[in-house]
Amino acid sequence: MYRKKVTAVAADAHLPSELSSMPVTAFMADYPAGYVVAPHAHACAQLLYAIQGVMIIEARQHRWVVPPSHGVWLQAGLEHAVRMSGDVKMRTVFVREASFDKLPPQNCVIRVSPLLRELILAATDIPLEYTLESRDGKLMSLLVDELKELSILPMHLPWPQDERLREVCDWISRHPADDRTLKQWAGQLHIAEKTLHRLFLRETATTFGRWRQQMRLLLALEKIAQGEKILTVALEHGYESQSAFNAMFKKHLGFTPRQWLK
Repeated sequence: MYRKKVTAVAADAHLPSELSSMPVTAFMADYPAGYVVAPHAHACAQLLYAIQGVMIIEARQHRWVVPPSHGVWLQAGLEHAVRMSGDVKMRTVFVREASFDKLPPQNCVIRVSPLLRELILAATDIPLEYTLESRDGKLMSLLVDELKELSILPMHLPWPQDERLREVCDWISRHPADDRTLKQWAGQLHIAEKTLHRLFLRETATTFGRWRQQMRLLLALEKIAQGEKILTVALEHGYESQSAFNAMFKKHLGFTPRQWLK
């Protein structure tokens, strides 16, 4: 049987799983901190899940931060890169979308339920060829059924293509506590404030203030998942107090940071 787990990851190590004739297959690989999977795309949809570590998924106009207990659903054909924050134990489920209906309709982050987690782990032990009527086939079918039932979480950050906006967004991603207003950024870029506002709406479908808040949230998630103190994370990401950070966190995710960690 093909060995699906690799630690010294070859660029094409996933191909036997992706090219299998079965409607669902799984693959597992461990990556060291800082490892980057270069931009690539798959012929089928995939669910990326890490039992350890944080994944940062970057596509041309998208960015997702995926901590443990979450997964990211990527549709077929989406070119993306994956950066590892901390040592990452990644588990990937490949799904042939034509074989199923009611799959997630968009690229998104989902909360992985305890049941789905166990199904993903079990799926990585299933051979790449199996019969649909067997226990293995039924397990894979149940995995997809569970995937359909999970809620989409607001962990997506639209990334602009306009070079002026990218300059702003790249800076904020490295200095999330920077509190400069849209007017101040417009002055630095030598464009009108209204022009910069319209550019943000056109390129990201949101305002500058909301985009920055979402960026801070995703960066904070990464740090919290790595074990940093919540108060330290709050102050480093532009919040005056832990309570203000907790309120923002709960508004977006429905949990306080401590509840989310549990």
